Amino acid sequence: MKARIKWLLFTLEISLFLSIPSAAQPVKINTSISKVTVHVYKAGIFSAFGDNHTIAAPISSATLDTDKRSVELTFRVKDMKVVDPGSSDSKRQQVENNMKGGKVLDGVRFPEITFVSASVEQQGEANYLVHGKLTLHGTTKPVNVPVLFKGGRYSGTVKLKQTDFGITPITIAGGAVKVKDMLELDFDIATEPQSAPQR
Repeated sequence: MKARIKWLLFTLEISLFLSIPSAAQPVKINTSISKVTVHVYKAGIFSAFGDNHTIAAPISSATLDTDKRSVELTFRVKDMKVVDPGSSDSKRQQVENNMKGGKVLDGVRFPEITFVSASVEQQGEANYLVHGKLTLHGTTKPVNVPVLFKGGRYSGTVKLKQTDFGITPITIAGGAVKVKDMLELDFDIATEPQSAPQR
């Protein structure tokens, strides 16, 4: 009789275990195909003689938790590349050196750029507004990021002012040629397919 009761209890425990839903798996971001692009625009009286700049900012590390609706992204200044179409290699390298140097990002003192979300508002079936904090050039500021989620990818555009983060936009010839304070960041962040949950 006791053996039968133990067997029934064992069977009940197994049934309860199998009925428990599997924990949600963490969502992995595919950093190899995800893209963050920074656009810097020219200004000034002689802006026709200046250049707009396009900068690729690879994601160094990323965590995404869809249950908690949280995301953290890290970028390394040393990994950022100037990819201006139509410019020579030497001109791109010159712009990149200026960008990473002490007058702009100062990558030696501030080697990383981070974004940490605080909350997420759903504004439509696939549209969200992510509230978070961006740390850039040693300064942390609140940032609101509009996001579209479609086909396993998060995309959108956000605008930032360099001066909000203690960066003075570069000027040439006494300000006759300079870059605008406002930057535009385009992002297209891809997630990796999730495997079937394990029991």
